[in-house]
Amino acid sequence: MSKMNPRRQARLTRKVRIRGKLQGSNERVRLTVFRSARHIYAQIVDDSEGKTLASASSLSFSGKTSGGNREGATEVGKSIAEAAKKAGVESVVFDRNGYRYHGRVKALADAAREGGLKF
Repeated sequence: MSKMNPRRQARLTRKVRIRGKLQGSNERVRLTVFRSARHIYAQIVDDSEGKTLASASSLSFSGKTSGGNREGATEVGKSIAEAAKKAGVESVVFDRNGYRYHGRVKALADAAREGGLKF
């Protein structure tokens, strides 16, 4: 069995610490972000029911922009804001999932705010 990468282990430790402090509810659901080297994903999750209400990823924009840059993250932020409006969600709790609030994560959050979501 292989050992876990120390950088990944540190992110997972931060993730557990963050998730212990915040939790989505019916009034304010959770907007969570996952970032990989090539793509970025966002989901709106209702923790009380354990359901995903809306999702968006850079996979759907694969021909236009890359998910590995800020422009792709901005497109995903706009897309998740539109999907949230369709699901009837106005305010969310932002779960950065252990990543620094910088670069693609910040670009996604800013675009979601511009799209009408309230953090």
